[in-house]
Order: sequence, then structure tokens, then C-alpha cells
Amino acid sequence: MHNGTILLVDDEPEIIKLMQIYLENEGYRLLMARDGLEALEQVSRESIDVMVLDVMMPNMDGVEACMKIRETEHFPIIMLSAKGQDMDKITGLSVGADDYVTKPFSPLELVARIKSQLRRVRKYTHSPALEHEMILDELSINSATHEVTLAGESIKLTPREFAIVELLARNRGQVLSMEQIYEKVWKEQYLESNNTLMVHVRKIREKIEADPRKPKYLKTVWGIGYKMEKFD
Repeated sequence: MHNGTILLVDDEPEIIKLMQIYLENEGYRLLMARDGLEALEQVSRESIDVMVLDVMMPNMDGVEACMKIRETEHFPIIMLSAKGQDMDKITGLSVGADDYVTKPFSPLELVARIKSQLRRVRKYTHSPALEHEMILDELSINSATHEVTLAGESIKLTPREFAIVELLARNRGQVLSMEQIYEKVWKEQYLESNNTLMVHVRKIREKIEADPRKPKYLKTVWGIGYKMEKFD
């Protein structure tokens, strides 16, 4: 399972190699093309989630390729260009690009822009496949397959741990009491002396949090219960 398919279109091998390392480390499936013509071929036979498209290329430049792709496709396109003037940005966006990054760029910035475009698309797309998937920053929860991934890496949760994560993710941003969580997951009455839920939460944090003592995703709301952080 991967986090999405990215088509990187650029005629500079150094940029291709550099971004291949960063994107594959983030769990993306990477496709590559050296010019606009190759990009059109990839689009015709592959399902693309985000395209990163250089402006200046041989055979067919990025502007022309973007215009042709926009005749049939609606996935996000991020334009790359060494030209940073406002007019170049306006031109890129006016032909159908969703974002614009100026060379030289930070690979981490480009990855962040890609993630932003993916979040935007998934937020407003209601296809059956995506209804099962919840994306919380780098954490992905799939209720259909019971798969959880963190930054593209598979996380092994027990059925009870998954049920807790799924419940909190579906209600992300909202605080659920310990009683609510326990009775929904265990299907039995909650007793205050029962620390089973706390033990499960600790084990979940050990698996999904970089620092379980300072959780990013699964937060404790003292005196009430737990919530899964909401990421826009």
C-alpha cells in the first residue's frame, strides 16, 4: 500500500534522483517523465494523484502539457520553474496549475506542497475508496482493510487497538470520555477502577507516536478522556 502516485516531470536527472529519494521515503509511488510528451503518455495509462511539472523542457514544455492535461484530467498539478517573476507564476496558474514552486527549491518544501494538495483533494472527494480512509497528517487509517500506516510504514495494531484508533479518528477533534470509548469498543459497562483502556492507549502511542510522552495524534484530555488531533 502506498500514500499516492506522484508523476514527476523534469528533464534534470539530479532533480529526479533527489526527489525520488524523498518521495519514496514518504511512501509515495513515483512515476517519472522527461518532457511533456512523456508526461501525456504516463497520464493516459496511469492513475495519477499529483503531478509535479517543470515549465522549461524540450519537445513539449510544461505550460503546453498542463493545458492539454487539463482538457481531460483534474488531479492537482504543481509547476516548477527557475523563473520567479510574478508573471511566470500567473501564467502557470492560469493554464490550470494548482501551485507553483520556484527553483532552486527545498525537497522538504515540495513534499509538503504535495501533501497539502493530496489532503485538499481527499477532503473534497467522496469516492467509495476514500470514504474508508482517514488521513491525519502522516497517519492513515483504512476502516475497510484495517490497515494503519505512519509516513508510509505499516503499523501493526491488535483488533482492539485498531477499534480505538478508528473510533477516535472518526470523531477527530472531539473529546470522547473513557466510558464512551470503552463501552463502544468492549461492548460492556465501564467501571472507573478498570484501567484496561489506559493500557491500550499506552500501547497505541508506543506504535504511532514519535514520542509517546508528548503525543502528536492521540491526546489525553485530563479528567474527561481522549481525542484524536484534527489536522486541516
